[in-house]
Amino acid sequence: MQNSELKEKIVYKLVLTGGPCAGKTTGQTRLSTFFENLGWKVYRVPEAATLLFSGGVRFPDLTAEEAIRFQHDLLRVMMALEECYFSLAESCKQNCLVICDRGTMDASAFIVPDEWDKILKKFGWNPVDIRDNRYHHVLHVMSAANGAEAFYNVLDNITRTEGLELAREMDRRAAQAWVGHPYFDVIDNSTDFSTKLSRIIDCVCRRMGINTGDRLAQDSRKRKFLVGHLPSDSVFPLYQDFDVIHDYLLTANPKTQARLRKRGQNGKG
Repeated sequence: MQNSELKEKIVYKLVLTGGPCAGKTTGQTRLSTFFENLGWKVYRVPEAATLLFSGGVRFPDLTAEEAIRFQHDLLRVMMALEECYFSLAESCKQNCLVICDRGTMDASAFIVPDEWDKILKKFGWNPVDIRDNRYHHVLHVMSAANGAEAFYNVLDNITRTEGLELAREMDRRAAQAWVGHPYFDVIDNSTDFSTKLSRIIDCVCRRMGINTGDRLAQDSRKRKFLVGHLPSDSVFPLYQDFDVIHDYLLTANPKTQARLRKRGQNGKG
């Protein structure tokens, strides 16, 4: 039997999130083209909020109670859409990349924590399941309102009405909503837009272990540091604690390392 027949099919679930005018739509297109050229099947889950907003929903018009109920229903619509594409990916014979235009935790960015907790309790959900175990990778693409203000506009999206300050706040909330996911990356505006798109592809490929060769510039590498002393919690940005267990296995080759990794939070994992 050939090696190619021994390989298991891959289904990789990626969330693209970020603030308004970040380049998510263009990034999705570039990612799709790149992986399709590699022979992958790519599914793109549409943004549930955009679908609902395009039907006449305006957040500023909603009462506080209506806004909470909307986020509750939005989350159910989002998860139903995702499950449809996840199912298709599992049945497909090719390697599949499923790109989710935002994900479950984005809903938590626009309601107060107490109301978010009520939604989780109502359905028996917990963050480990709907955040960590649901998606393989979360990529936050930073809004142009944060570092590339000259390129921020509301003309290319009929549902976008946010000014610069609100866009920055939405970008910040979207990023904080995903704190805790084990594979969370941020693509900022430190480069021009074309390079930003290449960095999106490069980041996804590195997480997946795909060697892009000379197709994309490799400008960052994974490094580990031994920390001798930790300052107080107050100097750190928002973070969460997790329990991580590594079980190392014996292998026939002493140069090969095999291990099992379990990651959980508050007894869930």
